Amino acid sequence: MEDHGMIRMCWLLEVEILAWRLLMISQLGDSTLNVDEIYVADYLVVATRENCDAYIPMINGLENFEGEYLHCSKYLNGRSWYDKNVLVVGSGNSGMEIAYDLSTWGANTSIVIRSPVHYFTKEMVYVGMSMLKYISIDKVDKLMLTMSKLKYGDMSKYGLVRPKEGPFALKLSGGHTPTTDVGCIKKIKKGKVKVYPAIANIKKGKIIEFEDGKSGEFDVIVFATGYKTNVQKWFKDYKELFNENEMPKTCYPNHWKGRNGIYCAGFAKNGLMGIASDAQKIANDICSFAINARKLSLAA
Repeated sequence: MEDHGMIRMCWLLEVEILAWRLLMISQLGDSTLNVDEIYVADYLVVATRENCDAYIPMINGLENFEGEYLHCSKYLNGRSWYDKNVLVVGSGNSGMEIAYDLSTWGANTSIVIRSPVHYFTKEMVYVGMSMLKYISIDKVDKLMLTMSKLKYGDMSKYGLVRPKEGPFALKLSGGHTPTTDVGCIKKIKKGKVKVYPAIANIKKGKIIEFEDGKSGEFDVIVFATGYKTNVQKWFKDYKELFNENEMPKTCYPNHWKGRNGIYCAGFAKNGLMGIASDAQKIANDICSFAINARKLSLAA
């Protein structure tokens, strides 16, 4: 597919015209060219998803941290941080994998786990995903929890607490995706990865205080804190479909369609299955409009 560059602005033309106009910035490598292109379309599909721009939370004192901090999207490996004190913030797949990698490279690794989290092996996840085609979510969740408890036991003494809601039910309700363990749980049990609760504040220098009153000195902070949407940056008429939080106004499962020929895919927090479902609905809807328009033209 040809790369036409980045969207600078998008807006709706007069309602009578019912068309969308996109102003593009052509880009070559890392340098932006001052060449604008304009596209006009009857339909607009916003497929940038809710996870687009790297998100680093506002933590009291972060601006005064004298060590290094970065978002996980910039992380390559832990080679350069051997014997350094590194704190990973976030217990999702990225956070757990990075903590495992850092420990493997010889860093003194810690991880912030603020809230309850589900964790499974990739084989467990595959079994659960396969069974969802034939068995109800609540039964699959019970099986997943049983497998996880048999594999890992009670991890609460290490700082990991499982949510009360099952993994797939939690995901369906818009919660967190279950974490696929690549070996980090074993390192936590062995004490090679230390678990901390949420960060309270960062003191001058490299001292970080946590909500349980403990503190530690760290050379590096890796934020595995996810991403956020960037709809309002480029979409002038975003209110046609999105609210002030840059998420669809209409709740799932009717979130994918707005007025005046606008759609969105990947904003339901349902992962790849949700994206696939959105795409199919959008394609069918646009196709039905095209078929009806053709019938009207032939009838005329």
